[in-house]
Amino acid sequence: MLYLALALLFFAFVFFWQSGRQRKAAGLPGGRIIYTDTRGWNKLEKPLFHAGLELTGKPDYLIEKNGQIIPVEVKSGKAPDAPYDSHIYQLASYCLLVEKTYNKRPPYGIIHYEGRDFAVDYTRELESSLLDLLAEMKRDERKKEVDRSHEQASRCKRCGFRESCEQKLG
Repeated sequence: MLYLALALLFFAFVFFWQSGRQRKAAGLPGGRIIYTDTRGWNKLEKPLFHAGLELTGKPDYLIEKNGQIIPVEVKSGKAPDAPYDSHIYQLASYCLLVEKTYNKRPPYGIIHYEGRDFAVDYTRELESSLLDLLAEMKRDERKKEVDRSHEQASRCKRCGFRESCEQKLG
């Protein structure tokens, strides 16, 4: 009976250690997962939505930790030196949607790249910048012509509309 108890204790330790490794590899902080957009678990949750902003989104994970809800966005590929602006605004959108949906303002969100995580503070300045960007996008929706952004030449070269674009880079 003692050997059975020791064996069960050993397996419990191995499973606990393995789950911690998997959580760390996925870039998830400790806490309870309350939402996931990964298809490997259960039925997909419905997207977060705010009608007033006409904003919708599906973070990869929402983690509840110490009464706070933390959105986590998982990106494939190698980690850059700093998170890309587009990824920061995507995460800020999830923070805003969490605040509107759950009435809890996330203090930060996490962007997980291969081998590296970035915690991005969800500050009032970031929220204001996001709202300005959303307003700019709404204004551009009504325009017939919108200039393309060429801040990242590599994105222009991989764009699916490159063949028909009159503003493509050489």
